[in-house]
Amino acid sequence: MKKTFITLLLMTAFIAAEAQQVMRKEKDGTYIVNTTTIANDVEGYAGPTPVEVYIKKNKIVKVVPLKTMDGPKYVAKVKNGMLTKYEGMKIEKKAPLPKVDGVTGATFTSDAMREHINRAIAYYQKHK
Repeated sequence: MKKTFITLLLMTAFIAAEAQQVMRKEKDGTYIVNTTTIANDVEGYAGPTPVEVYIKKNKIVKVVPLKTMDGPKYVAKVKNGMLTKYEGMKIEKKAPLPKVDGVTGATFTSDAMREHINRAIAYYQKHK
């Protein structure tokens, strides 16, 4: 019982430490921005909708949705119908990203993930 508690405590500490890491740089030069903590006030239909935004050479490589309480059906709609539109977008210092349309039937999730992406890009621009 004591061993299980210690293992659980260590796992919780590891997860918390991982969530605190907002941006990391991979060996190939790709920056990965995790919005779990920088946009924790932005919620979709059922709660926070964090994402990881992969950026290389000032272009978005991909956007990956992280664990959320929004239903898997809605997240899949947004992932396939909206997040892929960000791939290849160039990030310029003074120009905002073009607005990507949300997905019908998943409006709250779309709006929240769009804001998470905007915050990830702002964080990247400020801290790279």
